[in-house]
Amino acid sequence: MMLLRYARARWRSALPCLLLLLLSDLYLALAIPDDALSYLLYLDALFLVPALLWTGIDCASFIRSEEEKERLLGQDILLCHNLPAFQGQEIAAHDVRLLEAQLRARFEESCDLQDYVAKCCHELKLPLAAALLMDERIADPGLRRALRQQLERMRQQLDTLLLGCRLQSPLFDLQIKKTVLSDCVKTSIRNNQFFLIEKGFSIDVQVEGFTVCTDPAWLVYVLDQLIGNAVKYTRSTATPPAKDHTAASQPAEDPTTASRSTESSAPTAPPLPHLRIWAEKQGLLTCLSVEDNGEGISKTDIRQIFSKGFTGSSHHNGSYRSTGMGLYLTAKIIRQLGHQIRVESVYGSFTRFYILFEEDSYLSPGRDG
Repeated sequence: MMLLRYARARWRSALPCLLLLLLSDLYLALAIPDDALSYLLYLDALFLVPALLWTGIDCASFIRSEEEKERLLGQDILLCHNLPAFQGQEIAAHDVRLLEAQLRARFEESCDLQDYVAKCCHELKLPLAAALLMDERIADPGLRRALRQQLERMRQQLDTLLLGCRLQSPLFDLQIKKTVLSDCVKTSIRNNQFFLIEKGFSIDVQVEGFTVCTDPAWLVYVLDQLIGNAVKYTRSTATPPAKDHTAASQPAEDPTTASRSTESSAPTAPPLPHLRIWAEKQGLLTCLSVEDNGEGISKTDIRQIFSKGFTGSSHHNGSYRSTGMGLYLTAKIIRQLGHQIRVESVYGSFTRFYILFEEDSYLSPGRDG
């Protein structure tokens, strides 16, 4: 392979030399007598042997250069600043300086946009809080509940947008400290209490007595996403079958047969929504588990749920909208915190997320906080 690449790189310079040698041999063969042709062959050997030696040395140098180039291209460094002088190095360095300046300008614009969006989120929280207070004064219970639902969704989206801006910021603030897990879990449940009550969730929390090293604010955000998904993917209650108005005109059936027929044809109602959160020690790890008995995740989707923009292959009936950013940001935050997140699910049965905390990982000596 290298020999073929060498031939492609050098054939333009080698071809004129070969043509010149052939033309000179042809001229001398016609100009000298036949008994002197042996001298011509000797003269060709004098040219060809050094040429072949030079070609071998050049080929070996070319192969070493190509191997070194492949090694350097596999590294994440600016080659024009690290290689010895080469042809066109000044031009390459000039272009790199221009590209770096353009990149800095775009980065500053992105930071300004993030600051603007964050300020807008803070400004929008004031009228949203006022709207939540005004909602309590609406006399119609149905209208009050419907409006409260939309306002709560707006509040959640604003919080997600604000935290997303903080996450993308170059000054990603982490305040790692000893944190009581139960405090974070209670805060997250309180943040989602409206939708948990609306969906009729029963909640089982067993996290008392567990302390981990983490940032409590970011952990609450992660739990908000997991609990929000549990609410979003709750299995809907089965709709009772419509009554048959012609049944009264039909002849009466045997009561025993009728009861068996009714039991066999009655649809099975889905279980009541349930959310279970518990913690346990696993060696040097503390495992926080969040489980719901909702729709679950299919095998084809479970490997991609932490991908950016992934919305899954189900629920395209317009019952809700998904941006595909919640679990992506969740996984990114977990990595920033130094934790691990895993998922286990059986489609149509349950979904269980695990958050694994290393014991004193940020407070141990030698670890940069």
